[in-house]
Amino acid sequence: MNNGLLPSRTPGCIPLIPVAESEFDAWLERQDESLRRWLAATGFKAKPGSFNLVSSPDGQLQRVVAGIASADDLWALGGLPANLPEGDYVLDAVLEPRQRERLTLGWALGAYQFTRYKAPKRTMARLALDPACDAGRIQRQVKSVALARDLINTPAEDLMPEHLAEATQALGREFGATVEQIVGDELLAHNFPVIHAVGRASAHPPRLLDLRWGDPAHPKITLVGKGVCFDSGGLDLKPASAMRLMKKDMGGAATVLGLARLIMSSGLPVRLRALIAAVDNAVAGNAFRPGDVLRSRQGLTIEIHNTDAEGRLILCDALTEAGSEPPAVMLDFATLTGAARVALGTEVPALFCNDEMLAADLLAAAEREQDPFWRLPLHQPYREMLDSKIADLANASESSYAGAITAALFLKEFVPAGMPWAHFDLMAWNLKTQPGRPEGGEAMALRAVFGWLEQSYGGSG
Repeated sequence: MNNGLLPSRTPGCIPLIPVAESEFDAWLERQDESLRRWLAATGFKAKPGSFNLVSSPDGQLQRVVAGIASADDLWALGGLPANLPEGDYVLDAVLEPRQRERLTLGWALGAYQFTRYKAPKRTMARLALDPACDAGRIQRQVKSVALARDLINTPAEDLMPEHLAEATQALGREFGATVEQIVGDELLAHNFPVIHAVGRASAHPPRLLDLRWGDPAHPKITLVGKGVCFDSGGLDLKPASAMRLMKKDMGGAATVLGLARLIMSSGLPVRLRALIAAVDNAVAGNAFRPGDVLRSRQGLTIEIHNTDAEGRLILCDALTEAGSEPPAVMLDFATLTGAARVALGTEVPALFCNDEMLAADLLAAAEREQDPFWRLPLHQPYREMLDSKIADLANASESSYAGAITAALFLKEFVPAGMPWAHFDLMAWNLKTQPGRPEGGEAMALRAVFGWLEQSYGGSG
């Protein structure tokens, strides 16, 4: 598979010269007269995202000048693999190693293609890995993001709970992790009643996946992922327009697997546990119903206000299990609410966190890694919006307000008091292609969270 990277520079590589728009005039003065005339004649101004093909006297492509906002911008070259002529390129500029690495990573992420069902229209241009870069680090990030993107892009026909289990088991085999799963009616025997209730109407049995890796002496990190492989809405059926993208409703689980891959492949000195609740929220005679009361693994009873608020239901059992073996920190990822998209749009996940230092550190990592999310409040007074007259709480509010916050407050009920916890409510999908981020499944918050983990717990590089 072409990830847009060449292991090393070869004699045939075409020089690629990134030039910041703010520095273009000064750079141009240092160039030879023929290049200055050519760039002037073609109207090139080094606008970010633009590029200019410069030919040799014999008509061959001699070099490419690319306009960028800054050499620190991860996405500066992310649009080039799909737009430059096919071939091999090499960065030709005075750059710091960190800048070379960021530009190369952005390029590689932009070279991603989902090719399971359709041959690619073209071969992506390749960029030579520079010896000054940490090539292993770049490749690990690219493979981890690609794993998450591939899983999200795969339609539900080929990615039901059993397929998600296969992907988890394959990951475990690759890195020597143990993977256990509890399937179908076994969920009842092992006291995961809510996961069972949400997934029981499907021909594809629900399951809880449990991956463990690392030295028990290291700090324990627990990841929890929402794995709704398809969300019809259940008996509260979604309209067709809202159902079209619901293959992506396992985006939280895909993000957890991609992050787990990056943690394990980097040799991060942590004790990793990844829990994925995998279901198909289907419609059948045995589907759970509005008005039903479910008893959770924790013991709290939940009145079902809406069967389309199923993600928080399966997460509540998984979070309870995650908290039963207290980790240093617990992080969950879920395509949970449309309300978060209304508040922040599709490109910025919502972060909810019960620990001020953890929240600040995660937001700082998001800034460093250009992998954004934004904090929304766990506004406790809104908890009363989940009150039920016949159960401990309802799974959704009857109000149209504060949907992302009430969903997060629902999850908070199942997090042990005093345990550092962060919840990411994400889109997991790019609605349009941008440099480095092709339209389709996206591993939102993955790189930022890993950056924080790496800074907090160290690694082997």
